[in-house]
Amino acid sequence: MVSLLRGVEPLSNPGGSHDASLFVQRAGQEPEKAGLFGRDPAFIRRLVPLIARYVSFFQPEVRHIERVPESGPVLVVGNHSSTFYMPDMWITTLAILARRGLKQPEYILTHDAFLMVPGLRGVLSRLGSIPAGEKEAEAALSNQALLLVYPGGDYEACRPWSERDRIDFAGRKGFVKLALRAQVPVVPVVAHGAQHTVVVFSRGERLARAFGLHRLRAKVLPIVLGPPFGVTAIPPPPMPAAITVEFLPPLDWTDLGADAASDEAVVEACYKEITGMMQATLDRLSAEHPHPLLRGVTQLVLHGPAHIEVPVPDERPQTRRCRSTAHRFLQRETPPAHEHLNTNALPAHRCGQG
Repeated sequence: MVSLLRGVEPLSNPGGSHDASLFVQRAGQEPEKAGLFGRDPAFIRRLVPLIARYVSFFQPEVRHIERVPESGPVLVVGNHSSTFYMPDMWITTLAILARRGLKQPEYILTHDAFLMVPGLRGVLSRLGSIPAGEKEAEAALSNQALLLVYPGGDYEACRPWSERDRIDFAGRKGFVKLALRAQVPVVPVVAHGAQHTVVVFSRGERLARAFGLHRLRAKVLPIVLGPPFGVTAIPPPPMPAAITVEFLPPLDWTDLGADAASDEAVVEACYKEITGMMQATLDRLSAEHPHPLLRGVTQLVLHGPAHIEVPVPDERPQTRRCRSTAHRFLQRETPPAHEHLNTNALPAHRCGQG
């Protein structure tokens, strides 16, 4: 049995069965009415078991979710991977839901191409997806929401295999300006292993232009390798690479003031700070788990898909063993002396400081 969240005691049924939907029921949260942009907590509640079943294929591990504030506006910035399968995004979303609950609004900026698919826009909107526009992003943060954003978008998600362990936001700094204008904390989150689920040869930018995908604001049509199609622009099923998601210490740029969003030098400095911080984390995770596909396949063959456990947010964790000798519940790690974390007064890094 595997807990989705490192550092918190997982939920368990007395009878030994495990259901990811328990996290909503046990958290004592009642569903709210559809909120801003049509987000529907009751709908999210019903889909949690399905999402958990999907991500269990990737043996997910989440670290340091306590670095995400339990309430209030916050911008969470992640690296994007695995073309449109995005298992790392779903893992991150489940972790945030477990941390903040359903009543705390949570939104994710979503590519126009997904929102233009007939029938899909309504589903995504109910899940908390909003158009990747400046007005929508500011409205979400002003509504005291957590906003999840992937600045690299499809460009980063479709990066070639040779760049699989690289943070690549393509120089997009709009999220920095958003954080400065909104005066909210920024929590970086880094996923490792997701880009190992597909083998991308090329972003296929010329092919995308030839097919006129620019009309959907899509600049890539990736050329990928995988069974059963071989080399093709048709994405094969994702491979079961093990995925690790780690939340980094929050960044505090509020002392720079909202006007700093118009200062290109400040924006560039903040952009380099967060991308450098994320790349260093991805490098460390890559060194720790250099072969996530082999690791994921091995765990899947030996133990099957992970049993996703989502904890009660306020429950004090206790270390315990599973019945299986091959697995242990993930244990709470004691941070170094300089990194003791208080979720009510999160430590913050400031732009320009080490």
